[in-house]
Amino acid sequence: MTVSRPLVRYAPSRHYLWMALFAAGGAALAAWTAMRWTASPSNPSPWSPAWIAAGLFLLTAACLLAAALRPAIEIHETHLVIGRRLILWGDIRRVDQTVWNVPLAVYLTLADQRRELLLYPGDPDTCAGLLRQLRRFSREALIDGIPHRQFWGESATAEPKQLPPARYPLLRPEDEEEVERMFHRLKSVGRIDQRNSDDK
Repeated sequence: MTVSRPLVRYAPSRHYLWMALFAAGGAALAAWTAMRWTASPSNPSPWSPAWIAAGLFLLTAACLLAAALRPAIEIHETHLVIGRRLILWGDIRRVDQTVWNVPLAVYLTLADQRRELLLYPGDPDTCAGLLRQLRRFSREALIDGIPHRQFWGESATAEPKQLPPARYPLLRPEDEEEVERMFHRLKSVGRIDQRNSDDK
C-alpha cells in the first residue's frame, strides 16, 4: 500500500495543554488550602469545602490533558486518518454534527452501521475547517440528514438535460411544396448536372 501525503493535518491545539496545567495548579492550590484548613486548631471539623474545589480542578485538568493528547487527524484524497485508524471516505454513510463546535464533536456512521465519535480539540477556525473537509469529502454520506449533493447545492446547479434545437420554418407551405416537386424531378433525372456533363 502506497503512503500518500495528507492534504491537511489537524493537530490538537496547544491551548488545551496550557489550560490543563492551569487547572492542575488550581487543584494543587485548593488541596493545599484544604490541608491548612483541616490542620488549623480552631477548626473542629476535619472536612473542608476546599477539597471539593480541588477535586473539580483535578477532574478538569484530566479532561483537558486527555483532549490535548488526542491524535492528529489527517485528510487524504481517499481516506481519513485518526491516529492509527484509517477510514475510507466511501465507507462514511452519515456525518452528524453535535452541539459542540469547539472542541468539535462529530458522529460518523460507517457502512457497517458502526457510529463513531470524532473529537477534535482545536481553535474555532481549525474546527470549522475540519468540519468543512469532513462534509466535502464524505460524498456517499448524508450530511446532518441531507444528501451530499443537495447539502452543497450541486443538484440545483447541475446541468439541465440538453434539449434538441428548436426548428423554425424557413419557407412558406406553398414554397415547401414547390421545393419538394423540384427535388423529385431532379431525383427522377438521376443527375443534377446532366447538361453540364453532356457539354464535356
